[in-house]
Amino acid sequence: MINLIFAAVEIPMLSDIVWIFGLATLVILVFMRLKIPTIIGFLFTGALAGPYGLSLVQASDTVDILSEIGVILLLFVIGMEFSLKSLMAIKKAVFIGGALQVTLTILISTFVSYFLGFDWAVSVFIGFLFSLSSTAIVLKLLQEGGQINTIPGRTTLAILIFQDIVIVPLMLFTPMLAGETDNVAWSLFLMALKGTLVVILTLLSAKYFVPTLLYRIAKTRNEELFLLSIIVICFAVAYATSLLGLSLGLGAFLAGLIISESDYSHHATGKILPFREVFLSFFFVSVGMLFDITFLFEHIIPILALTLLTFIIKFITASIAVRVIGQGFKEAFMVAFSIFQVGEFSLLLAKVGLNYSLLDADTYQYFLAISILTMAVTPFVLKKREEISCSILNLPLPKRLNKKFGNEDHPEIKLEEELKDHLVIIGYGLNGRNLSKAAKTADIPYAIIEMNPATVREESIKGEPITYGDAANETVLEHVKINKARVAVIAISNAEATKRIIAAIRHMTQNPYIIVRTRYVNEIEDNLKLGADEVIPEEFETSIEIFTRVLGKYLIPKHDIEDFTEEVRSHNYELFRFSPGDKMPRKKIDLPEINFVGVMVEKDTGKYINNTLRESGLRNELGINVVAIKRNGKTITTIHPDEKLKLGDVVYVAGKPDALEKFEADVEID
Repeated sequence: MINLIFAAVEIPMLSDIVWIFGLATLVILVFMRLKIPTIIGFLFTGALAGPYGLSLVQASDTVDILSEIGVILLLFVIGMEFSLKSLMAIKKAVFIGGALQVTLTILISTFVSYFLGFDWAVSVFIGFLFSLSSTAIVLKLLQEGGQINTIPGRTTLAILIFQDIVIVPLMLFTPMLAGETDNVAWSLFLMALKGTLVVILTLLSAKYFVPTLLYRIAKTRNEELFLLSIIVICFAVAYATSLLGLSLGLGAFLAGLIISESDYSHHATGKILPFREVFLSFFFVSVGMLFDITFLFEHIIPILALTLLTFIIKFITASIAVRVIGQGFKEAFMVAFSIFQVGEFSLLLAKVGLNYSLLDADTYQYFLAISILTMAVTPFVLKKREEISCSILNLPLPKRLNKKFGNEDHPEIKLEEELKDHLVIIGYGLNGRNLSKAAKTADIPYAIIEMNPATVREESIKGEPITYGDAANETVLEHVKINKARVAVIAISNAEATKRIIAAIRHMTQNPYIIVRTRYVNEIEDNLKLGADEVIPEEFETSIEIFTRVLGKYLIPKHDIEDFTEEVRSHNYELFRFSPGDKMPRKKIDLPEINFVGVMVEKDTGKYINNTLRESGLRNELGINVVAIKRNGKTITTIHPDEKLKLGDVVYVAGKPDALEKFEADVEID
């Protein structure tokens, strides 16, 4: 016990983690009640716990490492939710829009900095710093708001991807600005060569290696092995790109792209998300720890003025870049309202600038204050970006400008039509397959979730809208748009998994009507409590179907049969759960005294044969009515009193059971 205590004391990071998460829990709890975004809570936590606050955290370098892991996992998840096809669809936005935004921001920031008294080298470096935006904050907010797949969302992602790529040459140029003699041109050539190699390896891995590997791993049905393989792919690719001199974040994004080409990306995303949230919180805390609140208050006026100037410059450059690639003013403004902040890679680049004496201590603190303030207001601005953009477009402008602003644009990105009012089928066994066939016949849109990788592969080839994944995973449910579904049918045989799926759906939305298939009736109550709307136990539904057919043979009216079955179901099948000797509830069913049968005439003579129906007295004497006669393959439904029964006829008659027995004895051979 004593050894364990000493071991804990020897881990300085342990106390830091306790302080960070403990303080973050309290801060975010308060911020949530005030409806302030959690990102601001983490930044505030870092400011409180950091060296300029209460100095609660000592191992700041370790926090930085954990925060870097958070950024890696964020970009990895973004890559998995994207695809190479989607990336190619926005290549214009990446390479033209991104390059234009970065170049214009560097040029304008350089001239502004020079005007404020900095020399040219420092001014250019400051332009480098302000040209980058926060990938971590913006993409997290876009994901939470479900905006990543909108046109402005994808354009924002495209520009951020370019910024993550361009950080490498900016790092290479920094020593040259400081007067170092490194051969930058040769370094840039090597970087381009390495980048080409990375792209080729990414394409080959996405097409051939990783899908096959994940298919074999998924077939084992071992979730621990699946999670381990996903993490290995993420960090292996990130590490490989870092060895080539590219950023870890870019490598993580490429790793995500590789997995996105397989059927397992949504399931993998759900597995990684908890880890991403934990490590990403360290990133925001680490940024907050840099914040010197005393310096902010001492220089509040110039800091606020420079923050506003930063916003204006980045808003203008982003708007121009988006307009140049052919998108409308609304989309341009929405992108600009998303990436106006200073990014986390700028903080990394600023530290390099400090090492090369391109920034002094005061300039560095100004830069940190502007960076954190722009990051802090980002959640508020991004949440209202569409509303603010529309307000700008609706300003009373001169006719000429108003007409220009109102022009319709034709964006290059065509988004897929979203599912809505559809059916979600969970489990693609016999019941799931039959349900999908019925839905297709009825022209009802549907989506399928299945955990068998072989089934997913086969049905995907056939064109079925099937997704690999655990339906208890909210990421998988989001992919099939569970919140917009009308009905969700859980057709799996695993009772515990069924409960987890019901709970996951109800945690996300109350919208779909949930129908559950179970094997046993004792599972009904638990499923209903969790949020299922209807539970169908297989063992009793078969009995109900058989009994309804029995009732049909007793000529019970259809609506009485439906009332009976509905009552059985509404009482959770209690009729079938009574043991011998129990007092059972009674359901009054009025059995008619008549029956309806078909009788073959097997004799050629007799009282009822070859005589007219009027003469035979069939109706008057026995009380039997002839409904139809089948003769020589034809059915006669209009029966006249002069009709005669003949050998070989099939006579359909209705009457009391004892009368029918007498009639059968007269026309059939014993």
